[in-house]
Amino acid sequence: MESMETKLLNKYNISTLYPSQWPEEKDRDSDEEDEPLPRTTTAQPIRRSKSRYSVLESSGSYQRRLPGAERSRDGVENLVQKDEGDALGMYPSVVQVLRQRGLPVEDDVKLRNRFLLSSTTFSPSLFLSQVHSSASTDSLLAGLDFLSRSIEKKSASLKILVESNFERFVGAKATIDRVYNEMRDVGKEPESPPGARRPGHSRGASRSSFSARNPSGVLSPGQQLKPVPNEKKKNALVKESEYGVQGIKVPLTEVAVKAEEVWGPALGGREKEATLKAILASVEKSRGLFEVGSAIQDAIRRKDHETIVEEYSRARKYAEDARYIVEQASYRQAPLSDADIHQVIVTARMWADVESQIESFKRDAWRRLAGMHFAKQQPNEEIKSEQHMELISLMLELGVEDNPIWIWLLSRYDYLKSRLTGTCERSRVEIEILRRHLANAEKPSLRMLSTHLRSVAAGGPRGGELGKLDSVKIIEFWEHVHASMTALLSTNGGLLGEIIEYWDIAQSFISGRAQKSLPMGYNNQSSVHHQLSPNHITELEKGATELANIIREHLFGFFSDPPIEDISLLFSPLPTTPTPTTPRTPLSAALSPTAGSRFRFDPNNIPPPSPSRGETWEKYAFWPPHSNALSGSHYLSKSIILIGNAANEMASLRLPEMGSLSRLDEALRMLVGAVRERCVQAVCAAWNADAENLKVLEDWTRDPERKDITNMPARFLSVQSFLLANLQKIMYVTGSEGGSKTAVDVVVPPSNKLLQMARAQFVTSLYRTFSGMVECAEKGRRALGREWEIKGDDLTVEGDGEDNGGWGKVDAGKQSTRLLLTLSNMSEFNTSTAPHLLTQFETLFSVQLTDETTRIRDVLQQLDSQLFKSYTKPHIQRITSTIQSGIFSPSWAPSPPRGKSVADRDPSPYVFTILLSLVIVHTEVSTTSPSLTPRILRSLFESTTDALITTFSKLQSCSLAALMQATLDVEFMAQTLSSYTTEKASQTQTDIYQVLDQKTDNAARVRLQDELGALRGVLKRLREGTRAEFACFRRAKRGTVGGAEGVGYVR
Repeated sequence: MESMETKLLNKYNISTLYPSQWPEEKDRDSDEEDEPLPRTTTAQPIRRSKSRYSVLESSGSYQRRLPGAERSRDGVENLVQKDEGDALGMYPSVVQVLRQRGLPVEDDVKLRNRFLLSSTTFSPSLFLSQVHSSASTDSLLAGLDFLSRSIEKKSASLKILVESNFERFVGAKATIDRVYNEMRDVGKEPESPPGARRPGHSRGASRSSFSARNPSGVLSPGQQLKPVPNEKKKNALVKESEYGVQGIKVPLTEVAVKAEEVWGPALGGREKEATLKAILASVEKSRGLFEVGSAIQDAIRRKDHETIVEEYSRARKYAEDARYIVEQASYRQAPLSDADIHQVIVTARMWADVESQIESFKRDAWRRLAGMHFAKQQPNEEIKSEQHMELISLMLELGVEDNPIWIWLLSRYDYLKSRLTGTCERSRVEIEILRRHLANAEKPSLRMLSTHLRSVAAGGPRGGELGKLDSVKIIEFWEHVHASMTALLSTNGGLLGEIIEYWDIAQSFISGRAQKSLPMGYNNQSSVHHQLSPNHITELEKGATELANIIREHLFGFFSDPPIEDISLLFSPLPTTPTPTTPRTPLSAALSPTAGSRFRFDPNNIPPPSPSRGETWEKYAFWPPHSNALSGSHYLSKSIILIGNAANEMASLRLPEMGSLSRLDEALRMLVGAVRERCVQAVCAAWNADAENLKVLEDWTRDPERKDITNMPARFLSVQSFLLANLQKIMYVTGSEGGSKTAVDVVVPPSNKLLQMARAQFVTSLYRTFSGMVECAEKGRRALGREWEIKGDDLTVEGDGEDNGGWGKVDAGKQSTRLLLTLSNMSEFNTSTAPHLLTQFETLFSVQLTDETTRIRDVLQQLDSQLFKSYTKPHIQRITSTIQSGIFSPSWAPSPPRGKSVADRDPSPYVFTILLSLVIVHTEVSTTSPSLTPRILRSLFESTTDALITTFSKLQSCSLAALMQATLDVEFMAQTLSSYTTEKASQTQTDIYQVLDQKTDNAARVRLQDELGALRGVLKRLREGTRAEFACFRRAKRGTVGGAEGVGYVR
């Protein structure tokens, strides 16, 4: 059973018992909701007033109303109710149950209909799963019984309704069939068999006729219709006989046609003849009028602009003649003759046709003129560059209201602005995509860096060697940046060149030079378009200034701002149709300036933002991550020259100041200064990072010209010279083409701040390189980290060897070898490389490095002393230890055998040990770095004498045998190493004798004097005997500088 709430909702057709406002559908009159009845001639009953609440009452019309039935938007009511009781009898309202379960059945009609049994979209499964989701089996069985009883009750009531009104149903059906047969069978006579009679209605027969329009056999048993002649069918009220008119329509038409055939020529011949003669005479007289339209149409098709102008002028003359006829008649106040009227009408028709064609042609010409863009710098564009002048001339000849010169200049400005904006935005996003790819890639190894650094040969890389300055991806980034800059700033084929050309053309129109060759038009009506208005001139100047500012702001933002974060521009499709402000814009305007470059954007491989690791390059949008200073300085020097030349070109346009903006040349001067400062900062930062790793230039291979040094000095000189040359181009914005050739030069000399930055970085790079050399010499490959993988010897790069008889490769596994070569390199730096670089810096940047030169020389001397000490210290320690152990040995200075002189003895064993170790040192030094041999042996001899005097000073006393042995040892070493004796060593030797003299008695001194002669003989014999063994210590025989053979007591 339905609840009272459901009954009320269905009764008054409302959704809630507590409505907040009056339903809009109740505002309409109830009569308007009903379908309109056909109008009849019967008098309409008087409409009485109704209560305002009558809309809530049941309607008394004949239409069927269902409580709670829904009405669609067009007012049609359907059988589906807004709510109904549960079909299983458990709930009074289905909608109320669904509302409690949180389903939006009141808002979603389709969803609600799936739960209502009266709907065709009723879903039993959905109904049971939602309405009876928690029902038990017993309740569902009870519901099934309720549903069965409901169905039986409705079937029984329907059966009773049919049985009680059956006769009415049959009578209505028979009436419908009879009327239909009479309308259809007009002109047909029924034939009945003999004795046939019309029976009464039969219940069974009537039921069989419910589904057809034809009369049933029971109503007309055995009745058949006999075909009648066609004459009778003509009067039948059917569509085929045109409802009875066909019988007379055809004869009447035939008679009319026959009469026209017989009497037409006779009645209309003279009239037609006169008309034809008049027409022929008029055509002959006005032949030109009739030919103008077709001539103009043909000329438009052939794009013959001269013929179009000629024919249009002729049409204007005809129109002027017709206008004169009318004006004269009006002036005389006389009516026009038939000939004049005919002439005016024909001319008006001709003029209307010509005007229609010319207007259509003008619209097409406007589109072509607004979309005509070119660049004179490009090849094969000379003919196209003059087409806009041809179209402007044509428009002036035809006569137009708008100024074609202004329209073309404005469309050209819009085209350049849209292309310039798109190019700047897209190029910056493309560069950021490449930058992110590099930032997320691995950092190049030291071995790769060494390859790039060594690629800079003497004089810098040439041609194809530029690709070796850095990795392939980084070079691709730099090439893309340079290509973007060239496409934007080049005056020969770039956007800047088109802007300069546009301003030159605009100035020619502003000054009136370009209009000298343009026509004045018909009756000088186009002369007003030959002079641009002050308003237009101001707009042109503003537009040119705006185009220059777009370039300036793009460059300033690209070099000064950090990398952009939004790269969504590449996901937006490029426009392929002209924008409203640029009619017929060619597709080239919508493409990237580097559309033909190697840049390809893969939307499926979007690089993530650059990771923040505190690297210096993270704040530069124009610097590729992990790039070295070589490639950066080279490509930035090319880009800064482009920017400088572009700034000079834009400043030379001499555009006026606009509003609150500063002068363009001042803004451009600030632009060049800001870009230069950022470029110098980026190059110095990369130079500083590279200076830490310039030690990788050392691969311990000998210089091909000087065998005592490695390739390190020459390579370092090439790298530094390359960087200084490019840095000078960046700071002074100059290239191989020389200074600026423009009327205005906005490039100013670099500030002291920039010069000081370059100066400090140059000196720092020297210091760090020297420190790295010392580190490599002392630690070997450990100084370069674990990533340096070596095959063969220590730091020698495989494949770089030179076939110089073994001189090319060096065994860098020995620290002593590395130290010797580094000492030679330091000497080369001190005498040649560093002074050359300092002089080059002073020449390039016009500064004096007096203080820096002194500091660099001091640093080199300190590092040289450190390396020299590192090499000699182990040898000095061994010599000192050998001397001490030999002198303090009990077997040192034995007493002479009986019968022999005290002087007849051999040098101590430690003397030969020391001399042999010095022979080994001599061999190592002379074969590794011969120039260091005298210096090292002199130092070792001095250290030997120092060790001797120190050891002898520790003796308590000195006997005659010890005195003789000490004298022999000292003299033998002094004479053997006489070529490497120094003043200090000689003085120390003298001091040794004084120390020995202090530790002996007078008797020993007297005895020593007696044995000096024998001691000299022993020394001579020893020298002769060891001549071959210690031949390496003898001085070369060029300008013999002999040394004293004896010193001290022996002297």
